[in-house]
Formats: sequence, structure tokens, C-alpha cells
Amino acid sequence: MIVCLDSGNSRIKWGVHDGERWLAQGAVDHAGVAGLAELVADWPAPRRVMLANVAGPDAARRIRDALAPWAELIDEVRSAPAAGGVVNGYENPEKLGVDRWCALIGARDQVSTAAIVVMAGTATTVDALAADGRFLGGLILPGLDLMRASLARGTAGLPLAAGRHEGFPRNTDDAIVSGAIEAQAGAIERMAARLGGSAVCLLSGGAAPALELALVIERRVAQNLPLEGLRVLARSG
Repeated sequence: MIVCLDSGNSRIKWGVHDGERWLAQGAVDHAGVAGLAELVADWPAPRRVMLANVAGPDAARRIRDALAPWAELIDEVRSAPAAGGVVNGYENPEKLGVDRWCALIGARDQVSTAAIVVMAGTATTVDALAADGRFLGGLILPGLDLMRASLARGTAGLPLAAGRHEGFPRNTDDAIVSGAIEAQAGAIERMAARLGGSAVCLLSGGAAPALELALVIERRVAQNLPLEGLRVLARSG
């Protein structure tokens, strides 16, 4: 058994895997990190605990404190030049966010074609993976909520919109929400065009369903890709 933890900007996603399937998955926000102690209470000690953390050293320390009985089992993953069938094409491979790195590895485990790997959370990342497993590079955009919040903060008359996506929005809330979704869909589709027609788009993160509806390229939701990547890394040693 392995336990995988993806510590992102807003939440800590976790999963328990028995080598064949996910037995359980869940999430806590960083303020509720102490709730991870329930994993220790509910499950036997795993073979490994895989941690991908982009929330900083304090977050890592709090996670270790919550999982104190398993502390010696925790393997905090770093981005590497190559792993899990992916070659890291970043100029400085270790500078690639480890959540993006794990998502690429998780995607590679699911598809053997070229792929656009999208993580749609607090930020939206759009990463290009060649058919031979090379990570070519990617984009970082504000997430949908950040886009909405920036307009509400930075303008005198625009609200924190709670509209819906429309092709021809006819009210301000719909115009803001549709603009944010269309901007992100456009970035994804431009990246897909650079890779060519055989690329499939894998969408992960809380905003994945909204983006899936807006895209006109081949796509599918593949939730918790960083956890899938951590699972692959644990399996490969």
C-alpha cells in the first residue's frame, strides 16, 4: 500500500492505493491539515508515503506533523531530468513545479500519444508532452477564480462574477465568466495546434469540467493527475 499527497496552493489532495486500485481519495484545505491524522488512524502503515508539495516548507512541516507516525516513510518528490517515462525539457529541470512534473508523469501513464496536460486549479497550467515522452514546455495562467477576482479587485464597476459560460454573453456576470473560460480554452487550443492534430488534452483540477465543455479539441477529464504521477513514481522506485 502507498499513500500519495499533492499539496497544492489551496488544498492537499490525498489517495490510498493498494497496488491495483485507489482504495480512497480525499482533500483537506491547508487550514485543516491536522485532519490528515485520520489517515494514520484509519489505515495500516503504508510501504511509502509520496508527497508533492508546492505550498512551501511550512506546509510540508505541518503535513509531516499530522502524519508523525509515518514520518520516516515520507518521500518528498522533486522534479528531475527524467522519470516515469517523461524527459523534462525545462531549462532548469529542478525548477519545474513538482505538481506539474507529477501530472506529466501521470498523463504519460495514461496515454502514449502527444498530449496537452492541463491543471486547472488556483492557477491553470498548460503543458505540452510529445508522443515520445518529452516535456516540451508549458504555460501558466491565473485560474478561473483568480481571473474573476482580479476584475472585481482592479475595476470600479465590475462584480465578482457568478455567471455562466455563453457563446454570446448578454449580461456582465456571464461576460466575465465566459471571458475567463474562453481565454483559457484559447490558450489550450493554441498549444494543441502547435503539437499537431494527434494530441489529446487531459484536464485535471477543480475547473476541468468547465473547460471540458468549452474546448473543441479532443479532450477528457483525468482527475488527480499529480496523484497518478506519484503512484507511478512509487511503483518505479
